[in-house]
Amino acid sequence: MPNRIRAFIAAAVLAGFAALTFGGAPSRASNQDIVDTAVASGQFKTLTAALKAAGLVDTLKGSGPFTVFAPTDAAFAKLPAGTLKDLLKPENKAKLVAILTYHVVPGDVTAADVTKLSEAKTVNGAMLKVTTQNGKVMINKADVVKTDIEASNGVIHVIDAVLLPPAN
Repeated sequence: MPNRIRAFIAAAVLAGFAALTFGGAPSRASNQDIVDTAVASGQFKTLTAALKAAGLVDTLKGSGPFTVFAPTDAAFAKLPAGTLKDLLKPENKAKLVAILTYHVVPGDVTAADVTKLSEAKTVNGAMLKVTTQNGKVMINKADVVKTDIEASNGVIHVIDAVLLPPAN
């Protein structure tokens, strides 16, 4: 395949991924932080409840910037029965914090940046695997379904599964 065609296909894949944005091109015009943006969207009720239980709301309301790979309520519903209820118990706070911080990457990583990565170090210290194939981006085994939801202190990318950090 000639290099021009390869370059065109690569550009089309990147443009297609970027076109999955929520509300158009990214900008820092948002005056809502990551938590408020997630709450306002209506599709992250479980995530925001988990952030509250883990004591991470103030952190994600901080100056950042943060990149959050945010599982939807439907993603949390895919967990085995009883898992979420168990994680929300006070005695499991450390485990919940480890899981939630595995969804956060320090810095402002846009869709265009994500497609150039093969891995990303999370706030919890573990690495996420990033793959791009046929215009589809995956974080570990989760599909990225919406990108570049801008907040005043970072960016949210919506994923369709809860990411579980590797066991130590």
